[in-house]
Amino acid sequence: MKHSRILIGILLVVGLAGTLVSNKVVYLRLLYISLLVLIIARVWSGFALRKVRVTRQTRTPRAQVGDTFEEYFEISNDSRMWRLWLEVRDESSLPRNPTIPAASHSRLLTNIGGRQVRTYQARTWLMRRGGHQLGPTRLVSGDPFGLFLNEKLIPADESLVVFPHMIDVVSFPAPPGLLSGGRAIREKALDVTPHAAGVREYAPGDPLKRIHWPTTVRRDKLMVKEFEQDPQTEVWLFLDAQAVVQAERPQQEQLPASTDWVLGRRPKFRLPPSTMEYGVSIAASLARYYLQGRQAVGFVTAGRTFTVLPADRSERQEVKILETLAYLQPGNSLSISALVAAQARLLPRGSSAVLITPTTRPDLMLAVRELQRRNLHPVVVMLMAETFGGPSGGMALVESLQRLKVPVWQVNNNVDLSTSLAQFAAEYPSQEMNTWQRPRYRHWT
Repeated sequence: MKHSRILIGILLVVGLAGTLVSNKVVYLRLLYISLLVLIIARVWSGFALRKVRVTRQTRTPRAQVGDTFEEYFEISNDSRMWRLWLEVRDESSLPRNPTIPAASHSRLLTNIGGRQVRTYQARTWLMRRGGHQLGPTRLVSGDPFGLFLNEKLIPADESLVVFPHMIDVVSFPAPPGLLSGGRAIREKALDVTPHAAGVREYAPGDPLKRIHWPTTVRRDKLMVKEFEQDPQTEVWLFLDAQAVVQAERPQQEQLPASTDWVLGRRPKFRLPPSTMEYGVSIAASLARYYLQGRQAVGFVTAGRTFTVLPADRSERQEVKILETLAYLQPGNSLSISALVAAQARLLPRGSSAVLITPTTRPDLMLAVRELQRRNLHPVVVMLMAETFGGPSGGMALVESLQRLKVPVWQVNNNVDLSTSLAQFAAEYPSQEMNTWQRPRYRHWT
């Protein structure tokens, strides 16, 4: 394109200068030819993108870190005009691998006939959790000489949520609070549970689904049902997202091998050497494990905002937790001990609290003692910050927790989480949790 512009520019200058200096016909012809080419090129470029459409299609709006995301592009030329060339530029935030042309979402298409449809498939290896807009998409075309370009920007109408990387958790210690049944806990619950405690008069703000219609008809006024807490208690996950305690080592960008793209194999993914990414992955894996075991799971964290997801055992709860973890970023907010202090008094007695933290501060012991004082059962996932390039002191906390007979899972950098978890679970076997009927491991595809 650059060379074409230079050539036409030279012809125009030579023709104009020669016409002004001499009366030779050759200069006049060069001037007319260059002007004619410019006019034709400008008109052609004006029609280059008329009635040209592009659509992007995906199989699912959700994926998981480590997956290969596939997207289908369809370019339709709805006019009868022939398109010599058309460039599709993807301006989304999806990561790109410049070493593999087949993985690029941007393509240059040539020789598109009238009423013709072109399609191609693009694949991306997802290496970062979070949200990505599938677009915008920019179409670029022009005249055959490349003198004038015409662009059309198509805004994004779909998005992709990339869930954290998850491991297959076969077993995890079950503290005594995880009961298979029993009498209802004689405390009122805000949520609907299988255990109705009685009825009371309707108050503004009560959901209509809790109205007990037989009693309402009998007393001639609205009456609502009250519920007691579930005897199976709950499992609460506390993830430390305070920026000051996080640690991270430098990492080279991971790129899949070209043979993986050709053979369609799933590339092997390694977690970044970051306590934040390890903590998010472990929290997501444990949330899925407990929910598949039909346990009510709550989630508490404080990155840039304070987030509390009330305990629930539905499939929707898994999506809520995974979406929260997908967008979670460290922030200067509450520490792990402050999270526990803010939420412990609201947890049902006998519940379990899993604390995931890289902190080396001694106030973690205060949080654990607070949980034990309230008849709650803590389990600590200690991300050893010194192995991630952070400060030392984690081992002293581990020894103190072990003296309190608190299960502690030590997680080092660059360790296989499945193997490490299996060793930890062997030290704290759980018959209750091993007898759960758990479905097979699945990916978000």
